[in-house]
Amino acid sequence: MRLLRLFAVITLTSFALIVFPVLIAVASSSDLLTMRISNWLVLGLILAYFPFALAAGIPLSDIGVSAACAFGVLVAAFTFFAFGWIGGGDAKFVAAVTLWVGFGMMLPYLVYAALLGGGLTLLIMAIRRYPLPDWLARDKWIDRLHDTKSGVPYGIALAIAGLMVYPETPLFMRAI
Repeated sequence: MRLLRLFAVITLTSFALIVFPVLIAVASSSDLLTMRISNWLVLGLILAYFPFALAAGIPLSDIGVSAACAFGVLVAAFTFFAFGWIGGGDAKFVAAVTLWVGFGMMLPYLVYAALLGGGLTLLIMAIRRYPLPDWLARDKWIDRLHDTKSGVPYGIALAIAGLMVYPETPLFMRAI
């Protein structure tokens, strides 16, 4: 019975090493291709965190602090959304990623996300200054990305920043 429990914990924590990167990769590619991040992806990130954190032995107090940080980021992000600075999917996504990275890596994550997002925005704005070749305009997602009335798929920057800090998070460290 003890061996079975140990196997379950090892399997669950190992699975955590895969779930976070896969879910944020899917979310960022969805943002690139459709300019939307599905609620089910964000909800999946949130719901997956808690069993993985518990299995990895993260103290309940640290899990609570991570949840509080994620909530604070959600409030700030929805304020940005209300001003039209970011999309609603980005607001939910940044909060879900913050839950996974926790208090200790929240500031580096948000700084990386801001820098990468700023760079991505400048790159897309520069590309939009030039006409899109006909052979690229045939792809709906490229045409949408090139449209000056369209937003920027900021989820890409949020995901890359999350992947940059994830190896330094307590969940990752305990899982390995």
